Amino acid sequence: MIELYYWTTPNGHKITMFLEETGIDYTIHPVNIGGGDQFKPEFLRIAPNNRIPAIRDTAPADGGEAIAIFESGAILQYLAEKTGQFLPTDLRGRAETMQWLFWQMGGLGPMLGQNHHFRTYAPEKLEYAITRYENETNRLYGVLNKRLADRAFMAGAYSIADMASYPWIVPYERQGQNLDDFPHLKRWFFEIRERPATIRAYEKAKAVSQTATVNEESRKILFGQTAKHVV
Repeated sequence: MIELYYWTTPNGHKITMFLEETGIDYTIHPVNIGGGDQFKPEFLRIAPNNRIPAIRDTAPADGGEAIAIFESGAILQYLAEKTGQFLPTDLRGRAETMQWLFWQMGGLGPMLGQNHHFRTYAPEKLEYAITRYENETNRLYGVLNKRLADRAFMAGAYSIADMASYPWIVPYERQGQNLDDFPHLKRWFFEIRERPATIRAYEKAKAVSQTATVNEESRKILFGQTAKHVV
């Protein structure tokens, strides 16, 4: 029912975590972003921003033709509404969940992504950039830690907000962070890590690829993109 265009990145893991939690039938189409698969015309037709993940729902609720969705936050919202799971239907619960989903999309993901880039992938180690994004990562960890001080999950019950955020915390050591500094976040992190669906999702990742996404060749593909790549 769901065709998932996927690679083994935090944004990809969000979707497999959801699909494994709900038990929806799905098929993975690997998109090797280190090899340039994201620029293939057939992928760009469903993901014009040439980024994974994307999905095709071959059995949408309106009974019409297959529908394609790109952007991980939009996919999580779509799937939650399709299944009626992990997104409250009451006004306040929905608003609470959606604002933390957008917090991840607008803050946690982009800032931690820049942290990874300048700490790990940048050919020059720019101290200003490294310090800037380590500090912002630390601040965002603090926001999440405070949020979790009096609740089990980000919006109360386990939701798409948690699924969106968890994969970005997985490489916390590479982000220069110590989970012992954030006890509530740490408790949340290990609770999610031990969920059977999370374990299955990360096992799926191993089956797709155990090769590092970034090497010298793929660096040019991933970090040298301009408008000419959008065809």
